[in-house]
Amino acid sequence: MKSAPDLLLLLALLACVFPAGHAAAQNYPTKSIRLIVPYPEGGTPGLVSRRPARGKGVEAAGFQNVALTTQQTYPTKSIRLIVPYPPGGANDNIARPLVLKLSESMGTQVILENRGGGGAMIGADIVAKASADGYTLLFCSTATQATSPQLFKHVPYDPIKDFEPITLLATTPVMAVVNNKVAVSTIKELVDAAKAAPGKITYASGGPGSVSHLSVEIFRTMAGIDLLHIPYKGGGDSMNDTISGRVDMQINSAPSVAPHVKTGRLKALALARASRWPDLPNVPTFAESGWPQYQANGWYGL
Repeated sequence: MKSAPDLLLLLALLACVFPAGHAAAQNYPTKSIRLIVPYPEGGTPGLVSRRPARGKGVEAAGFQNVALTTQQTYPTKSIRLIVPYPPGGANDNIARPLVLKLSESMGTQVILENRGGGGAMIGADIVAKASADGYTLLFCSTATQATSPQLFKHVPYDPIKDFEPITLLATTPVMAVVNNKVAVSTIKELVDAAKAAPGKITYASGGPGSVSHLSVEIFRTMAGIDLLHIPYKGGGDSMNDTISGRVDMQINSAPSVAPHVKTGRLKALALARASRWPDLPNVPTFAESGWPQYQANGWYGL
């Protein structure tokens, strides 16, 4: 936004377009003038009057008063941030610190609401059908905007037409982990065990179409193994059951499983990243483990 001196200089330059006594200045304007203001009404400093052009020179262009006050109209009330998963998963873990920063920077309360289920479509549909006033936001992900609309026949919203993108928040690689009851320590040992007992090894996911679901399915197909899918409504419950031993393994967002690897509650087998992660330098990549073609990650946005 231009400062007051800049605006005054602009007006002075406009006034000098036609020097005093110039023929064009005497004959201008001869018809109505359109002034395009590339901002919404009321949201930017007033630069020109909205009356029809009359008179001569600069006055004819409608420059009468320079208003240097900006009207702040948003937000005037609290904002809802819908996270389409239950508490405790990767989406929720990223969204909660975001809420604190948004509340601080926007000067209003941002309320996080967990609305899990339906492959993340329940929460996404709430936002899609909310008033388009900027007070109901969606913490979106790979599932809400990409995979679920492709996997399910009946999707209650259009992932492109019903939303306005704001920003990409994060992308995260995935990590393969098993609970401490599973007698494997490497990806190769996992593949060998799965081939020895087809359909016996179980894996947890945050629901159909989630990153933790498709990441395993991609690897399962590449490795030619049969694993049993145990879907949950969100990452929190799936993580708890993996740690407790009710489910054998999962391939999930690295930041969501890393704390449990560091505390010894889960064993990390491999990370889908070009190089090792400084936070867990002892965990090999899939490429180092013999699977250079396997790459998977998730993204999160607003």
